[in-house]
Amino acid sequence: MRLILVGLLTFVTTFYGHSTPIHFSAAVSINGINQWIKADGVSDENPMLLFLHGGPGGSVMGYADRFSNELKNHFIVIQWDQRETGKTKLLNHSDVPLTVALFEADVVAVIHYLQEKFHQEKIYLVGHSWGGFLALYVAARNPALIGACVAASPMVYQEESERMTLAKMKQLAADENNSEATRELAAIKIPFENGTQLYYQRKWLYRLINRQKPPFTQHYVEDWSATWLSLFNEASAISFFESAPEIKCQVYFLAGAHDYQTNFNLTKSYFEKVKAEKKELFWFSNSAHGLNLTESKKFQNTIIQIRNQK
Repeated sequence: MRLILVGLLTFVTTFYGHSTPIHFSAAVSINGINQWIKADGVSDENPMLLFLHGGPGGSVMGYADRFSNELKNHFIVIQWDQRETGKTKLLNHSDVPLTVALFEADVVAVIHYLQEKFHQEKIYLVGHSWGGFLALYVAARNPALIGACVAASPMVYQEESERMTLAKMKQLAADENNSEATRELAAIKIPFENGTQLYYQRKWLYRLINRQKPPFTQHYVEDWSATWLSLFNEASAISFFESAPEIKCQVYFLAGAHDYQTNFNLTKSYFEKVKAEKKELFWFSNSAHGLNLTESKKFQNTIIQIRNQK
């Protein structure tokens, strides 16, 4: 009887004893400053998934469970507050100019840190909006690090997206005889020269296209622009159609069927053009830009489906 019990305990340890839940958060030295990283998952044997938040400057640490609670059963889900954002900003100030190259270097350094910590070679890189831009940018230039790149509502050529949406809004304003919208939209230049122009663009996108009250004030957008507009414009000028016609890893696109902030037509066009090891486009028919929140269950199930396909 004792031999049977010992054998049973050995079986349990062999098959179930090596998997350890992950609940980790810490300030990690990344490219000269401390940056806040949080990792959660039911098993340390699951693959790593690094989520790149939008904005730039848009930490999701406080509500990430809304779109990652199920993912934690299938991945080690890593949330990261990028420099000048969230807890990383509270830890320390970034005293170097904010550029696309700097954020690419930060992402790569975070991936290298995670590879060493969790003893895995490749990572699922998932990004939303600005984070989708970063995910594609890093994957195009560092494909050996990436198991799969998942770009949700990505900026693929944001200057063109803004021009397309501005033209649509001007037509809607004219059709509705909306003199306030017509006046403010006429003041916009792309690339945006200041936060006021960006505010007008987003204000009327919400009012004329989404038919919603904007969830932000003019003061908020202008204050954001003081830190981020230069970086946003730099990223917006990059056309992946030209700079990344091929990405040498698996690439998946998640697009909201009503997204005019990162225009869904451009996402579809780039998906059709880009060459990749494998690629697929998933539509979110009930969503505009924030598909990870408006269809969070589908968002997570789609990423789990991608893992299961691999």
